[in-house]
Amino acid sequence: MRALHHFSLQPQSRRIRIQLREKKIDVDLVAERPWERREELLRLNPAGETPVLVEDGGLTVVGAQVIGEYLEEVYPESPLLGGDARARAETRRLVAWFDDKFEREVTRNLLHEKMLRRLYGQGGPDSGAIRAGKANIRIHLDYIAWLTERRNWLAGAQFSLADIAAAAQLSVIDYMGDVDWESFPEAKHWYARVKSRPSFRPILADTWPGTQPPPHYADLDF
Repeated sequence: MRALHHFSLQPQSRRIRIQLREKKIDVDLVAERPWERREELLRLNPAGETPVLVEDGGLTVVGAQVIGEYLEEVYPESPLLGGDARARAETRRLVAWFDDKFEREVTRNLLHEKMLRRLYGQGGPDSGAIRAGKANIRIHLDYIAWLTERRNWLAGAQFSLADIAAAAQLSVIDYMGDVDWESFPEAKHWYARVKSRPSFRPILADTWPGTQPPPHYADLDF
């Protein structure tokens, strides 16, 4: 059986899970705690990082960017990159924006400081980093609002990997209650549309021991 080794609090793992469900590809989920450096995960990916996709025949595909492109190439049904070169370029640009820029400016400053540092045994949070993350997310929410005022979805007319990448990042920040949705109604409306998709609902059922998301987290009509 096809398997995805994932870490439930990692946006990139969530992105691949959503993409697989959008394409109706069955997969067994293997939960990983990357800081434990489990031997099986290290055999699949010596870097010890998730996500890792293992196909039925044993082919191993490592990393969200590589897995995402692989799925679009090998399973072209329900395409999520766009119908032409221009659309695909814009989708890839926005996937990189959220996987790299949003991750660096927001997720590392909030998720890493508030939750992952403790899990990795790196001590307490850096309050300065948390303040930076909370300031930076407003810039990204404003950009999402700007895009959705001009397009049906983030990259254009069709739902795409750009929407998945953005929503996957925001979902882990929202789990901690750090998204000020009321100040960005356009972004909130877009996110409500994404989280209402059947592919997204299993993500909203994820919880982490010792933590609980805010009441609106799994509410489709928040």
